[in-house]
Amino acid sequence: MSEIVLPEVELNIYSPKEPTEITVVENYVCTKESSPNFVRHVTFDVSGTELEGRVRIGQSIGILPPGEDERGRPHKLRLYSVSSPTNGEGGKSNLVSTTVKRTIEELDGKLYTGVCSNYLADLKPGDKVKATGPSGKRFLLPENPRNFNYVFFATGTGIAPFRGMIMELLESDYDGHIALVFGAAYRTDLIYPDYFMETEKENENFHYIAKISREDRRPDGSKHYVQTAIDDNKEQLHPILEQENTLIYICGLKGMEKGIYQNLAKNGFPEYLVLKGDFENIDPAEWDWDEMTRNVKPGDRTFEEVY
Repeated sequence: MSEIVLPEVELNIYSPKEPTEITVVENYVCTKESSPNFVRHVTFDVSGTELEGRVRIGQSIGILPPGEDERGRPHKLRLYSVSSPTNGEGGKSNLVSTTVKRTIEELDGKLYTGVCSNYLADLKPGDKVKATGPSGKRFLLPENPRNFNYVFFATGTGIAPFRGMIMELLESDYDGHIALVFGAAYRTDLIYPDYFMETEKENENFHYIAKISREDRRPDGSKHYVQTAIDDNKEQLHPILEQENTLIYICGLKGMEKGIYQNLAKNGFPEYLVLKGDFENIDPAEWDWDEMTRNVKPGDRTFEEVY
């Protein structure tokens, strides 16, 4: 297998104390219109800043929302994964995109709205925001991306980096295999569904697998989650996972990685993991989830970005 070499990237060109200013050029809903969740694709023009041409897919940019918290302190920086390829949204190096879910929750009988997500969701073209970054040096495509196959697992806005990665790979006449497994509660919550479904039609080497947890059930009555694709979509996934040059990327809510790791081991793919202690001798079906946190780690061919 080719050596996995991650590219050298630039970090923190701009800091919270010395941010830059970037301009919104588009802001649109990227789920189906009937979705109860509001997820938006936001593109910024970074022209005239040191970010232009220096943000790589897999990295994040920071946004500083205006105003102060309940203690009178400026709101803290929030990081957002880049969803545009390295050469920029639409191939324009001055355009950097991200994917934002408007956070609306009820806590202790009170309505809570996410400070930065709602700020970004409300922005209009021409609005300016304070930004930092780029951040992140591990969750990247390798320097020689054409030498590998890829299996991407995502939930929620964890889809953001994979949109850009898939665009970047397929626009370079990539001839390896890519599988994207995306988990959502309802079909209406699928993010960028039209793009991924159309891309699958146009590229035989790209597989789009949507797992919907609150609609259809599996034959045994259990729910569909991203990790169940390893059991239920063997024809698509196993031939890719069996290859020695396949890499796995996981992005989304913290905890999702446990089910993926367990199902990889159950299906005979422990090479993507590092097993510590007695876990090498325990049937993966019997793994204790609390102990997994300490004893099951991603291997060299597995990259995770969970939050």
